[in-house]
Amino acid sequence: MQLRADALDAHVAKPLAALYVITSDEHLLALEAADKIRRAARAQGYSEREVLTVERSFKWGELLAANQAMSLFGDKKLIELRIPSGKPGKDGGAALQNYVKDLSPDNLTLITLPKLDWQTQKAAWVAALQQGAVYIDIPNIERNQLPNWIAMRLAQQNQSVERQSLDFIADRVEGNLLAAHQEIQKLGLLHPPGKLAHEQVHDAVLNVARYDVFKLSEAMLAGDPARLVRMLEGLQGEGEALPLVLWAVSEEIRTLLKLKAGMAQGRPLGALLKEYRIWGPRERMMDGALRRLSLNTLESALQQAAQVDKMVKGLRAKAFAGDAWDAMLQLALTVARA
Repeated sequence: MQLRADALDAHVAKPLAALYVITSDEHLLALEAADKIRRAARAQGYSEREVLTVERSFKWGELLAANQAMSLFGDKKLIELRIPSGKPGKDGGAALQNYVKDLSPDNLTLITLPKLDWQTQKAAWVAALQQGAVYIDIPNIERNQLPNWIAMRLAQQNQSVERQSLDFIADRVEGNLLAAHQEIQKLGLLHPPGKLAHEQVHDAVLNVARYDVFKLSEAMLAGDPARLVRMLEGLQGEGEALPLVLWAVSEEIRTLLKLKAGMAQGRPLGALLKEYRIWGPRERMMDGALRRLSLNTLESALQQAAQVDKMVKGLRAKAFAGDAWDAMLQLALTVARA
């Protein structure tokens, strides 16, 4: 059965199931969900715990042995299986399918996985887990959701701030939910319950944002120059490879060009998005960007990208003066500000 993470508290207050699966790239939320299951398991008599991690040398017979082995003291046992790669392989997939069919009544099994890509989600072993386990798929907290998430966490420690402060915190912890959690806890230690002034938040919260190069296109597509500048400065400060940043931005520009050209030929946007395998939040951002951007702007941006590429490779590009990162910023702003 599928279970939302926010329904887990009510669920673990009842007798636990034999098998749980947590899949997420949000390490903080996955850890918190796993801790809730562990605490409930201890309270319900699962006093022994065995942890298995699927690495290169892992033998899937270890999982079978853990499930079949009797506790030395006759206690119920919690078996944790961690698959950091999210790829158990052919043997692992078969072992997991067999495992679901032969769950021991004396054991509780907790399997943790990263967020599975769309192809892996179609695997038979994933279907078996979804049918045989309490399956908890925890989505990422996206940038537009982060202020509300921070407000909720502050409310849990009886504190609140104005929207300006929520945005300020979000800007400084974006992409780093563990750091966001720590900064919120710090506010709880520094200040009493109640409404916090913006100056109190400003003085306490550090800039601990971590930026993903593939999230950069979100700010560009959304037409958010301020966020775009922060992300590029953050990527440069973290030592991200400029060729990778340029590749990500250029690929987005090429995709926009293909979509815009298709629309100019009278093809419906929905069909084009499906053809280029664009869906979810990115689909909505593409729609907005295509309304804002002209074909000429996109063609000019692609030419600009070629000049930045020459700068990255050490060739002199007449169109730009100065640093290649500055040229990269100008390229991204060409799309974001249009």
